[in-house]
Amino acid sequence: MSMRNEVLQKLSAALPELRSRFPIRSMALFGSVSRGEDGPGSDVDVLVEFDGPVGMRFLHLSHELAALLGRRVDLVSRGGIKPRYFEAIQPDLLHVQA
Repeated sequence: MSMRNEVLQKLSAALPELRSRFPIRSMALFGSVSRGEDGPGSDVDVLVEFDGPVGMRFLHLSHELAALLGRRVDLVSRGGIKPRYFEAIQPDLLHVQA
């Protein structure tokens, strides 16, 4: 059974507090979790758009999300993703609402 709903609920609940410490404009799931095709060993792919520079806090956010979700997290910055790759993941995007 997919953990999609559980992940979305946890991220939605945590987003206001995360925004108080990180300049997060938007957050979305993509990949196997967003498609409901994840398995026991799947990581969670998260796309984040930032309002400003984050520097090393990017790694802190990645670790916090992994601890929150109890899974490995592949955190991707919207500003750092190639247009071709972004186009490929767009159909999978599930936006996290606070």
